[in-house]
Amino acid sequence: MGKIFGTDGVRGQANLELTAELAFKLGRAAAFVLKPEEGCKREIIIGRDTRISGSMLENALAAGICSAGVDVVKVGIVPTPGIAFLTRELKAMAGVVISASHNPVGDNGIKFFNSKGFKLPDEVEDEIEKIIFNGLKEVPYPVGKDVGKVQVCHNARELYLKFLKEKFKGDLKGIKIVVDCANGAASEFTPPLLRSLGAEVISIFDQPDGLNINENCGSTHIENLCETVVKEKADLGLAHDGDADRLLAVDHLGNVVDGDQILVICGLDLLRKKALRENRVVVTVMSNLGLKQAFEKNGVLVEETKVGDRYVLERMLETGAVLGGEQSGHVIFLDDNTTGDGILTALKLLEVVKNSGKPLAELALQMEKLPQVLENVRVKEKSGWEANSRIKAIIEEKKATLGKDGRILVRASGTEPLIRVMAEGKDLSLLEQVVHEIAKVIGEELN
Repeated sequence: MGKIFGTDGVRGQANLELTAELAFKLGRAAAFVLKPEEGCKREIIIGRDTRISGSMLENALAAGICSAGVDVVKVGIVPTPGIAFLTRELKAMAGVVISASHNPVGDNGIKFFNSKGFKLPDEVEDEIEKIIFNGLKEVPYPVGKDVGKVQVCHNARELYLKFLKEKFKGDLKGIKIVVDCANGAASEFTPPLLRSLGAEVISIFDQPDGLNINENCGSTHIENLCETVVKEKADLGLAHDGDADRLLAVDHLGNVVDGDQILVICGLDLLRKKALRENRVVVTVMSNLGLKQAFEKNGVLVEETKVGDRYVLERMLETGAVLGGEQSGHVIFLDDNTTGDGILTALKLLEVVKNSGKPLAELALQMEKLPQVLENVRVKEKSGWEANSRIKAIIEEKKATLGKDGRILVRASGTEPLIRVMAEGKDLSLLEQVVHEIAKVIGEELN
């Protein structure tokens, strides 16, 4: 059996790789490893997104937790960052979200938060894995009054919406917004929240049926949102992914405003307010060079980490930075929440738009985007690709082709059987050629 935890919790095809049996074991092991800290209740919060396999995994996970003597509080369909908040708010010893984020409906995932709302460190995940691999022999089976019980929190949605609304200063009267909810967890959260702040909201892909999450919609399929914003003459559009921890935006002209541009818009606004602690922002190696140039021009230090919002968060905690994120739309406002929060990011972006009186298209011009080309190569086995001599040779050859005017980044996805090939530079046609040739060799070698 290989590793259970990846870069963002446990992921896999629901009922094939991520089974009810595995969820039960994860529940038992986690309940044993995660001890309640002072002031915390001996209970674990469980929430999920809208995919059909969520309730199956939720019940198996809850059974595992209760069998180890810990109570469960179900909060239903809630965005991933909402679970981080509710874990703190309800003083639980841990929180779990059942979601595969932006992945298709057949996938699912299980991700844990500690009592403070932070994702578990590697060493704690390793301990949970070790117990599972050892057959859960250390985990007792309590009986009688010591068996865990399942409760339901009926006001979880209201608590999270209240928390979010308190983060917004002012109102959104006079702003017309199109929101793409990805048929996911944001469907019952973002549209009513923005309406309560005075915005005119057109909500699309907000009818989840268990099967349509992320299907040709949301932040990974933003074309429909672009068209709708222009057609409806809206001021801007907002796109979430299935669990609403991401946000991408669209300006009134139908142009995508990605996570890098959102970081620049919000970061420079925080700088002007003298609220950008340490004058520092944390991003990943995938961020556009234009982001770095925009921040450095304004005296802001840019820290780079490997891809993954958990690594961004780790560096933020190490350095004292309050803003960090990824081009994909994971943005962390650490003074407000402990993880990437797509709805909170929407509020922060809208606050800048409203207070500046400038359209999103104009605010996005604070960063000049260099052309980037990304191609995902689906492979049978992604581990060990770095050692392949032919792949190494083609990457070095194409780095020489781009020279100092560009860069190439090749990496394995942390959550899918993909190798991602990215090139950045000034000449778009050359970038497309370079990426295609590298991807072709990777496909031949790994398939």
